[in-house]
Amino acid sequence: MKLGRLFRKRLLPAFLLSVSLGASLAATPALAQEQGELRIATSYKLMTLDPHYANLNENTSLLSHIYERLVYQDEGLELKPGLASSWRALSSTHWEFKLRDGVRFHDGSVFDAEDVVYSIARIRDFLKPPSGGFRSSVSGIKAVSAPDPLTVVIETNVAAPTLPLTFSSIFIMNKPADGFETTEALNSGAAPNGTGPYKFASWSSGENLRLVRNDAYWGGKPAWLKVTFRVIESPAARVAGLSTGEVDVADAIPARDVDGLKQRGAWIASVGAARINFVQFDVARDTLPGVTDKSGEPIANPFKNPQVRRALALATDRGILADKILAGYGTAASQVFPTGLPGTSAKLLPEAPDFEQAKALLAKAGYPDGFNLVLAGPAGRYPGDAESLQAIAQSWARIGINARPSTAPFSVFNTKRASGDYAVWYGGTSGEAVDIILRALLASPNKDRGTGALNFGKYQNVAFDEMLTRAESIAVGPERNAALASATELVMADQPIIPLYHFHHIVGYGPRIGSYVMHPRGWTTAMQTLAATE
Repeated sequence: MKLGRLFRKRLLPAFLLSVSLGASLAATPALAQEQGELRIATSYKLMTLDPHYANLNENTSLLSHIYERLVYQDEGLELKPGLASSWRALSSTHWEFKLRDGVRFHDGSVFDAEDVVYSIARIRDFLKPPSGGFRSSVSGIKAVSAPDPLTVVIETNVAAPTLPLTFSSIFIMNKPADGFETTEALNSGAAPNGTGPYKFASWSSGENLRLVRNDAYWGGKPAWLKVTFRVIESPAARVAGLSTGEVDVADAIPARDVDGLKQRGAWIASVGAARINFVQFDVARDTLPGVTDKSGEPIANPFKNPQVRRALALATDRGILADKILAGYGTAASQVFPTGLPGTSAKLLPEAPDFEQAKALLAKAGYPDGFNLVLAGPAGRYPGDAESLQAIAQSWARIGINARPSTAPFSVFNTKRASGDYAVWYGGTSGEAVDIILRALLASPNKDRGTGALNFGKYQNVAFDEMLTRAESIAVGPERNAALASATELVMADQPIIPLYHFHHIVGYGPRIGSYVMHPRGWTTAMQTLAATE
């Protein structure tokens, strides 16, 4: 993708980017370092060199140096040309993509329409990864044709007004002479062959990824001669590496370490994440595990009553979560994306807690004395997750809700949540666009429509489903954004979840870096990193 070039040309929206400057770091240790080498300490552990195997940030972020997409999302999540120079709808079920001329793969072969046809077919018809990979993104594609080397026509089974958005996630591979490349072959050590700004040098799973500059890159010569990603899963170790000058950039900096890094001369960049952390309720079952009256006797599911859900939302102090637990590197939430991004509502603003009104609503719902519950959540999955559960429980106690926080490793938590072991829980999710999260988190579960994958509480709202379906039928643009905002306003009034915060992605960088451009998707790339100039 040409992130670096575009980022140089335009200013970032104020609501997305904040950069804090400090004095220079202490002199870099006398380590052997080649001029023009960028060293990044990353929390992302690349699991495969197969760009189609898993739709995970750790893969898509790192592999974006090697492979590119037809379309990509800029720092405002707007669609921009990538390997496709333009696109248009020929009908409700037919799209035409015009490809960029003069692009070559790292082995020198010419990029053309057959590579796009191959990449779609590989995902849809060949790969069968455990998680499904990107298959859901292309399962609705009926046919793909290449009328000429620089034109691709895609036919879908049903109307697909957001098909270009789909291709902002899918990497394009070089079509081999025969058959499909297997994941095993791609991971065997042979150099991946993409069109991106950097070429593959070496990879040690769980340790590092080394890249070299692609001097023939169609978007202009990249900034760095070499790039080394060091996988450092410990936040403290990443912070230490940046502090000593062993690395130039460190991602996923804990908010608690920001002030210390600034005092040691690091620069800090942050951005509100295109994601939501929330409390979700089971609204379907008649009785729930862990929910009792004050004497410990089971009671009917209180979360079926929207007044109870609303009361708990009013008793949640988002300010403490964002300002104290996240040390200011979080934004109190009122909807699924930070306000201002496409599809969000300007009318929905975070509320200050109102404990008296919350008590009144509980009493009106038939719970004047409150009740007991277990508030579940993962430990260590998200910034401030365990601490957030404690703070929420303390806030709810003020209206008579005795909430006992219960945390578990994410793998355990995820299994138990899917099995129905929880009544109310803390969670988080992200996506390419507002409607993707709305479909997964709040739309009624429906396998045929592919909705409700993350709606573990089995919430259903027919009016919202209809509004969301209508919004999804509109082409990407202002009208679609307005329709999504209206649907969000309707569903949030029913309080199926309590939006908590959008945590910030935080990156630190040292004196060799002139600037680091943040992206709300949480990518960590060399293309976002510009060298300091003397």
